Order: sequence, then structure tokens, then C-alpha cells
Amino acid sequence: MTYHGIVKNGVVVLNDNQTLPEGTVVDVWPTAIDATSSTLGERMQSLAGLADGLPEDMAINHDHYLHGRPKKQRFLIFLSKR
Repeated sequence: MTYHGIVKNGVVVLNDNQTLPEGTVVDVWPTAIDATSSTLGERMQSLAGLADGLPEDMAINHDHYLHGRPKKQRFLIFLSKR
């Protein structure tokens, strides 16, 4: 069973006055997201543009270059206003 609550003065207080028997061993997983932590994209930004000498079609054919799968064709779609 899952219980929900908040920490008050260093003690987990369960919602709706729920209680557990004294001495019950529990696991606690904080669910609030720390607003100061960075996103994965922000942490990876420092790596952007570091790879040199990659094939022009690396993005579409990465499975070919990494795993030997057949190359995919590039399709260019031109949209024109009429």
C-alpha cells in the first residue's frame, strides 16, 4: 500500500491522519522536484557541437554508422505557397 504525506520538522506526517504501527520500517521517495536542479538538456548543453568530422547524414543514419543497419534515404520536401 502507498501512503502520502509531507515532512514537518523532520518527521514524515501522513495525509488524512493515517497511521502505521510503531516500529514499521518504511521506504521514503521524495516526490517534490528541486527547482534549483537543472534539466537533462541544460546539463548536456556543454557537449553540443563537440563532435567533429561526422558524416553529413549522421542524424538520420546513426543506426547505420553505429550498428551497420541499412542507410535511410534523405527526403527533401518543398512546400510552396500557391
